[in-house]
Amino acid sequence: MRVAIDARKLHDFGIGTYIRNLLRHVARLDHDTEYVLLCSPADLGVARELGPNFRGVEERSPSYSIREQLSIPAVLLRERPDVYHSPHYVLPAALGCRRVVVTIHDCIHLRFPQYLPNRAAHAYARTMLWSAAKRADRIITVSEASKRDILHFFDVAPEKVEVVYNGIDERFWVTPAGDLVDRVRERYQLDGRFLLYAGNIKPHKNLVRVIEAFAGLRRRGFDQLQLLIIGDEISKLPALRRAVHKHKLHKHVRFMGFVPDETLSVLYRLAAVFVFPSLYEGFGLPPLEAMASGTPVVTSTTSSLPEVAGHAAVLVDPYDAASIEDGIREVLDSPARADELRRQGLLRAREFSWERAAARTLAIYAETSRA
Repeated sequence: MRVAIDARKLHDFGIGTYIRNLLRHVARLDHDTEYVLLCSPADLGVARELGPNFRGVEERSPSYSIREQLSIPAVLLRERPDVYHSPHYVLPAALGCRRVVVTIHDCIHLRFPQYLPNRAAHAYARTMLWSAAKRADRIITVSEASKRDILHFFDVAPEKVEVVYNGIDERFWVTPAGDLVDRVRERYQLDGRFLLYAGNIKPHKNLVRVIEAFAGLRRRGFDQLQLLIIGDEISKLPALRRAVHKHKLHKHVRFMGFVPDETLSVLYRLAAVFVFPSLYEGFGLPPLEAMASGTPVVTSTTSSLPEVAGHAAVLVDPYDAASIEDGIREVLDSPARADELRRQGLLRAREFSWERAAARTLAIYAETSRA
């Protein structure tokens, strides 16, 4: 069997995490299938590192571009794979491949069209998602919540949609060396307790209400607490800066941009609470990463987050800043509650494995090729 996988988004924050971990574990499990990775010129060496049954082919077209509508079918006609896997929702109109698997991580563009830049972007997302859902032989999604959304928005058979949970990157299970912890503490001057958020800086991540909840905590006795926000392109959400200014929190809220993986692993472990009251997630890896790091988690009652967190997190109403504040206070006020969440979180995180995700994805490739 020959499988082609679109790996152009290898270094993206969300889908890139999915692609990197899927490829790494597929390579460990399967030494017989021939894999053709469509990737940028800089990533051609990644295929060689994965194993002798992996081969990279150059694909320069940008994602979500007109150019990819022509160049990807040309590559597939030349390579003639039995199965083509697109790990995001865009499928070119004419595919030179017999069988297609597509991963639709979420339907956020349809659930929250107001967060897209314009109507044209909404129309594009709606059209491409509909086309991918209809034309794919199998759809992989990452939670039952996302599957319900796919079935709600697109008239597809339930058996066509397979839930394959994401896993947790192995680095979060490794306890950082003591000298690294000390260096991170010193570099970021982390002398007291702090709340942590890590993820994209987008409106649906609900960070304005996190700042409002943080302001309430400081007014009600937690005046030594800090808030660390890790994420990219903060300038694209000016409401965050306005919220900090409104509550006079300039000295207490720290925007850190992206940090190296080893630093993030330390920050997870040092945080008093990991706060993730997102309005919508197809899966939501950061809360699980925090759990694997032994950190208490406060997250949302919405979308996939209760499904992923189970009983191992404090669940709050993300539309209510007071509910977010109360959830954080529940952890900060009770060392026993925090310890219980740490224990439950470690157990819950163990239930999500990239090896299991890769094994099920391999089975889907085989089933699709035989259909």
